[in-house]
Amino acid sequence: MNERFWIWLEECYQNKPHTALNGTTPHQAYNLDPRPLKYLPAEKVANAFLHAETRKVDKSGCINFGGAKYEVGLPYVARSVEVVYDPSNTEELSIEYQDDKPFVVRKLVIGERVAPKPQLPEFLTPVKPTSSRLLDGAQKQNQKRKDKQQSTAISFKDIRKGGGSDV
Repeated sequence: MNERFWIWLEECYQNKPHTALNGTTPHQAYNLDPRPLKYLPAEKVANAFLHAETRKVDKSGCINFGGAKYEVGLPYVARSVEVVYDPSNTEELSIEYQDDKPFVVRKLVIGERVAPKPQLPEFLTPVKPTSSRLLDGAQKQNQKRKDKQQSTAISFKDIRKGGGSDV
C-alpha cells in the first residue's frame, strides 16, 4: 500500500498540472521559489512538539505527575509550576516558574540506600485497646433493659394455685 501511495503522490499529484497553480505542477511551483529554504535547529523543532501542564508543588517540595513523584525543591512549595515534557519519555521533566531559569527534574526513586524508618517514642506509639467504651455502655443499657423487663413481667402461674376462678 505504501509503495502504491508514493507512486500516486508523484504521478497523480506532484507532477500533474493544477488549475490553482495556473497550469503548473506542484513540483514546478516549489522549484520556482527563489528564496532558499530555512532550516530550524533540531532543538527548536523538538521543543515545538513538547507538552505542558501546570502542577502545584506540595509541602515536601514534590509534584505528582503520571502516577510518580518528582522532587522540584522547597523554594517552590505551594506554588504552581509549569511542567514541560515529552509524552513519549516522562523520566525527565523540565520545570518552569515565572522568571526562574528552567531546570530538569527526574522521577523520585526511593531505593535500598534509604535509612530505615526510625522507631517512634513510646508515648507516641498507638495504644492497643483492651475494651470498647461504646460496647461497655451498650452492655450496661442492655442489662438495665433486661432487669426492667423481668421485674414487670406478669406470671399467671400463681393464679391457679390460689384457687380463684375468675381471671
